Amino acid sequence: MAPKLANLRRMRILLSNDDGINAPGMKVLQRIARSLSDDVWVVAPEGEHSGASHSLTLTAPLRLRKISAKKFAVEGTPTDCVMMAMNQVMADNPPDLLLSGVNRGANMGEDVTYSGTIAAAMEGTLVGVPSIALSQSFANRKVMHWATAEKHAGDVIRRLVAIGWPEEVLMNVNFPDCLPGDVRGVEVVRQGRRDITALNIEQRIDAREKPYYWLGYRPQHGTPKAGTDLRATEEGRIAITPLHMDLTENKTLKQLKAAFRA
Repeated sequence: MAPKLANLRRMRILLSNDDGINAPGMKVLQRIARSLSDDVWVVAPEGEHSGASHSLTLTAPLRLRKISAKKFAVEGTPTDCVMMAMNQVMADNPPDLLLSGVNRGANMGEDVTYSGTIAAAMEGTLVGVPSIALSQSFANRKVMHWATAEKHAGDVIRRLVAIGWPEEVLMNVNFPDCLPGDVRGVEVVRQGRRDITALNIEQRIDAREKPYYWLGYRPQHGTPKAGTDLRATEEGRIAITPLHMDLTENKTLKQLKAAFRA
């Protein structure tokens, strides 16, 4: 189970992300973590690795840059960062808790399979460190309510740590796209699913008249299912979703076992 609240101030906390070590969300996360503990470490990518999922670097060397006594940048993915933290930077005294984020944009629905933010928390979970992914939703890229995550994350983290959770589970927390005072509570929800028709592939032409493409999502105003992360944040609530590392679908597993015994 995750560590208990009584030890939170003395916990060693590791921070990582997928937006890069100089991202605004990392600055927010450092302030959040330092409000919780006196022992905060950062091991994060040199640059942005959004959409990197749980990838790791096997065909190139990893460069580790020491910025200060407890802050390091890695030329690699979020997974690489957690691996380097656990096996190199903090090998002699590993962290008690891993926080990943605060991501610029929500990580809900099928986003969790693409997200480097989630991947850092997954890697932490795999090596036995209780891990929480934190993301700030937005509808307008020019308006980011970082203050919402900063105001509410500390309380959410304290409550989660006090409760604890199983070793094979990571916590996915998404903050709604609203001002801090407009948050309408916290809801524990399941992973939702977006409308795939929102995917937009934009073709452009380069200086040599060759086509290239940008992938992205069009803003959509639908009605997500009740009890999901998408619905909770749309209605102004903080969404907490426990994600399990075991992707086995047990109902189908039983059906297949029975069919292959026949």
